[in-house]
Amino acid sequence: MTETRKQRVWGRWVVLAAFILGLFLFTGFFGIGLGIKVVMPTVVLPAEPLTAKIPTPLGPFFLSGTLVALLFADLVIIGLAIAISGAIKKGDLILTGIVGAVEALLEMLHGMTEGTAGKWTKAIFPWFATITLLVMVANWTEMIPGVETIGLIEKAEAHGVYNIQPLGPFQNVVNPALGEHGEYLLIPFVRVVSTDLNFTVALALVAVVMIQVFGVRAQGGAYFSKFWNTGTVFSKPIFGVIDFGVGLLEVVSEFSKVLSFAFRLFGNIFAGSVLLFVIGSLVPVFAQSIFYLLEFFVGAIQAFVFGLLAMTFMAQATQGHGGEHHEEAHA
Repeated sequence: MTETRKQRVWGRWVVLAAFILGLFLFTGFFGIGLGIKVVMPTVVLPAEPLTAKIPTPLGPFFLSGTLVALLFADLVIIGLAIAISGAIKKGDLILTGIVGAVEALLEMLHGMTEGTAGKWTKAIFPWFATITLLVMVANWTEMIPGVETIGLIEKAEAHGVYNIQPLGPFQNVVNPALGEHGEYLLIPFVRVVSTDLNFTVALALVAVVMIQVFGVRAQGGAYFSKFWNTGTVFSKPIFGVIDFGVGLLEVVSEFSKVLSFAFRLFGNIFAGSVLLFVIGSLVPVFAQSIFYLLEFFVGAIQAFVFGLLAMTFMAQATQGHGGEHHEEAHA
């Protein structure tokens, strides 16, 4: 109990020191602070290049802040997998800490998959768990200090006027007292990968393609009859035309899933990132704390929704689309 109390008191002093430092650096508190203002990252949709573009047959390739964030998220997930595997090999019956939290999350996801997919749980669960963990870790990178706020400052044509003043190894601060003006924009070293449409669209395509794969594995060629149903066009012309129209709507529905998956995730996380650094540029001293908590839950919810919808559609694809009952209804 004594050690716990000491840790709590020590933590309070750290928070207080950080608060005072923030007041001194960014607000000019009581006229004795520096009054430094940070350069707000430019709100742009495409990922900004950090390196020169390398031409390839598929288009130019370059290292971007979102690619750095993706590699970081991959390393985190691989590290968690190694940690959980090591704990299991040691024979630990009860996992604690982050490893225990991940185990509890995976158990919950497995239970949901088992209740929805049935005998296909073993095949679908790895996709559900991987997508959820990847998106969750990717979304939560926006709460790491320095993400989207530390980077390269480059001269721009119309992105705002700032007074640049070097601060140690970084160049992303300005001093209002300087007289020289110039137009600059900040290119962050790390940008949340979920704010890049390349990532969200690619993940959506993977999910939708695997939905079709599981449908074919479960039903064979009969799976495609829901997209091209002309079996009753001549025997029952009216119902045949309706079935054909429904099949076309199914095709449109599959393509719309890509847009729904991609833009739901992109829109929510991109808006959250903009909110964080806008609030931070207006009131930079601990004003973001409430919004960090909000974005924590938004990131988790969006990851869960993305994975849950993918798992549900995969499970539905393994089931028949009611062809026999449809024929009975027509009869």
